[in-house]
Amino acid sequence: MDEAFWQARWAQGQIGFHQGEVNPYLQRYWPELALNGAGRVLVPLCGKSLDMAWLAARGHRVLGVELARQAVEGFFAERGLAPQISQHGAFEVYRAENIELWCGDFFALRAEHLADCAAFYDRAALIALPPPMRQRYAAHLGAILAPGSRGLLVSLDYEQAQMEGPPFAVGDAEVRGLFAAGWQVEGLETCDVLAENERFRQRGLRQLDERVYRLARR
Repeated sequence: MDEAFWQARWAQGQIGFHQGEVNPYLQRYWPELALNGAGRVLVPLCGKSLDMAWLAARGHRVLGVELARQAVEGFFAERGLAPQISQHGAFEVYRAENIELWCGDFFALRAEHLADCAAFYDRAALIALPPPMRQRYAAHLGAILAPGSRGLLVSLDYEQAQMEGPPFAVGDAEVRGLFAAGWQVEGLETCDVLAENERFRQRGLRQLDERVYRLARR
């Protein structure tokens, strides 16, 4: 699971993970994070998610991180925006209005890049990664976000033997284990969504749970 894999998925249009509407869990639970003011929000492995536009429309400054330039360019093109483009260390940064998309490797982010980030939103990052990278991801997120930061995480849970990832199954015990050091983790909702996902039924799944969590950095 490396950069070439994801670049190929975008180049070939294999982006079933991209949702054509704003995530309902984001709309339902984001206000419960009780952020002070608008704040800046980190969106790891953001693709061209509509969720970023939703966050921006509510006054947040959004910092999305994405490997595939095609996804970054697509996000702005679909909104008729012409972003300013600059280089920031290892990242190519696209800016328009209150959204910045950093094209590059999430693991190259440093705490100084996120000094003014109050929150993060993860719908498709953790579940995109195989087990060793999930551990690295959680540790890196904790290292670059300041104490007091809050987040909303959406995970998928299913019998991994029934289907190869991505998206990978990341169950409740694993989520809590990954974020045990340095985070308070609260489960908000679990919902079986297999009936709404024909492509996963075709791949052999017999149950597919979405799990939503609120996280707070200690």
